[in-house]
Amino acid sequence: MESSLHRQLKEHYAGDAAELEVKLGDYRIDAVVGDQLIEIQHGSLAAIRQKVKSLLRDHHVTVIKPIIRRKRIIKQKSRNGPVTSQRWSPKRGVPLNLFDDLVYFTSVFPHANLTLETPLVEIEELRYPGHGRRRRWRANDFEVEDQRLVEIGATYRYEQAADLFQLLPRRLPRVFHTGHLADRLGVERWIAQRVAYCMRETGATVQVGKNGNARLYQRAA
Repeated sequence: MESSLHRQLKEHYAGDAAELEVKLGDYRIDAVVGDQLIEIQHGSLAAIRQKVKSLLRDHHVTVIKPIIRRKRIIKQKSRNGPVTSQRWSPKRGVPLNLFDDLVYFTSVFPHANLTLETPLVEIEELRYPGHGRRRRWRANDFEVEDQRLVEIGATYRYEQAADLFQLLPRRLPRVFHTGHLADRLGVERWIAQRVAYCMRETGATVQVGKNGNARLYQRAA
């Protein structure tokens, strides 16, 4: 069942001139505006990898991958029942989270016919007690009834590999390794390694050597 979040994003990006839920060959497209296909993907980009790759052969495709900047969790007594509590989730999404999914999408992006957009959104998530209904709710004992869009904030747009540099710190050394990335981004080394992998596989950077076990990179020409 389509969530309110998916429907609201689809309507926002499609506008009044779009056709919605269009059948195109073996696929159903969220929206078509002129010669532009629009796909809203709240889940993993890996799930639409083959679909997008096939569509790009003959069409211009825009993939909208929202990143949840902030989420209000609304608990209900039961499905469609009264609200029992509300709170903000401690998890905050940031633009850098794109690399969590891009790591599975480097065989598709970049492409001359592809635009990738990541709006930072604020949402509400409605929950009710799950299958393990016991005396009290546990953290993982719930079902999600719906997710609703509250606000769309800053949107990042990527059309070529070099656009990914807007997510990286400006004061990187000309030749850098993942230790530099981790330090400048303020993240753990394994996250920096994922970023470096995406940058290399998309062609944004090239490996130019090694320093011990650390691979050295620089911006691609």
